[in-house]
Amino acid sequence: MIFAAIAGVLIILSILLDAFETIVLPRKVQRSFRITSWFYRNTWIPWTKLARVIRPNWRESFLGYFGPLSLIVLLGVWAAGLIFGFALVQYGVGEHVRLGSEPINFGILLYHSGETFFTLGYGDITPVSPIARALAVIEAGMGFAFLGVVVGYLPVVYNSFSTRELEIALLDSRAGSPPTAAELLGRLGCCPDPKVLDNIFRDWERWSADLLSSHISYPVLCFFRSQHSNQSWLAALTTMLDVTSLVLAGIDGIPKEQAKLTFAMARHSAVDLTQLVNARYDAHAPDRLPREGLVALRSLLSSSGMSLRDDGQADERLRKLRSLYEPYCEALGQRLLLAVPPWISAEKKKDNWQSGPWDRAIQAKGLGEALRVVDDHF
Repeated sequence: MIFAAIAGVLIILSILLDAFETIVLPRKVQRSFRITSWFYRNTWIPWTKLARVIRPNWRESFLGYFGPLSLIVLLGVWAAGLIFGFALVQYGVGEHVRLGSEPINFGILLYHSGETFFTLGYGDITPVSPIARALAVIEAGMGFAFLGVVVGYLPVVYNSFSTRELEIALLDSRAGSPPTAAELLGRLGCCPDPKVLDNIFRDWERWSADLLSSHISYPVLCFFRSQHSNQSWLAALTTMLDVTSLVLAGIDGIPKEQAKLTFAMARHSAVDLTQLVNARYDAHAPDRLPREGLVALRSLLSSSGMSLRDDGQADERLRKLRSLYEPYCEALGQRLLLAVPPWISAEKKKDNWQSGPWDRAIQAKGLGEALRVVDDHF
């Protein structure tokens, strides 16, 4: 009996510690084993395996269910663990009577623990010893606290998600969908006022810092997908790293000071989030910008009025900058099944804001000229 009580106490303390570290503690935990880490490792891997056999046009929607659903299931796992732990303690040290004088076994105590935790209070099982009564009061209070955690935790997570998605949505008209470095510089890099690009870099420096802070505090956000299948927090982060690395490698007329700060913060986020989700380095990942791709990028930037330095020193600097973040972004992409954006779009696609369910009907009536005029400016 005493061993059951000890095991129950250990289960309760383990779950309370895990919940505290996941919800309250605003920093990364270094312990080798955690219930939350074990839970996500053993649910995300089979979920992704199932996603790989689903039709590609349904896959992103299927993956999008994992984040919110896992959050609810994890809360259920914690509740079930606490109920089971208290049942073990009651079984080991408590004394109970049941209406009708029916015998008390562990299954009955598990039911009693559940009704106590959720404060149902049927009264069909009564604790009679001081220890059993104290445990019932503690468990009922913990049930109330658990409900408060659920009520307070979910809005905070979704508020952090909404904050993250705001800048991603703004990136649509600036860098395309999906975003690319070439598209962003082509649209904004040749602006006569260099402060425009500096302000964008400053906004994304803060966004990267907020991404790091919120996702370390609430790791489940890493699994939350964006509202559009061609957007993601990883694509946005990688695009800004690509853009700032090009500026640091040397583009005439674009100041480097703010680009350097944004690159540092974005790279910090990529590295820490890679460790957070236990992503692994892939030494055989394909080169995102081979020699011919760099030549095409220079040509594209030149046609937009920008000049990327064309010498061995600039190429080497760009290569070193890319080596600081690309392996981490690619590892995150493989771990989370998120697409890492290319440097240059393979084909011209409409931005999300340019698409709508009535566009064909409008154009068929000859009313699509306004949209084409706006499109020419992008």
